Amino acid sequence: MHRAETQATERVWLVDRTFSTDWPNLIILTYATPDGAYEFREERAMTSFSDTGRQTTASMVVNRTNLTPVEDGTRDQFAQEVSQIRQQYDPSDTI
Repeated sequence: MHRAETQATERVWLVDRTFSTDWPNLIILTYATPDGAYEFREERAMTSFSDTGRQTTASMVVNRTNLTPVEDGTRDQFAQEVSQIRQQYDPSDTI
């Protein structure tokens, strides 16, 4: 278990970035567990990406209560995305 993880937390990896359809200046970052079964979504205003203090990292550790189940059709896709990200980046690398 990684030092930053506990039994109440889970490491998730960036699998998708999309623009909100309702709010054009909002970006939705989707992180997933390595098996693709759970996701964590974080919404950010586009202006936060120009702020060097708030970087998007390849991975983050989140509270397990903030994870939501992923639909069966998306699990394999997320698991593949996580596998690729884990091979290319360290958890704290900025993407």
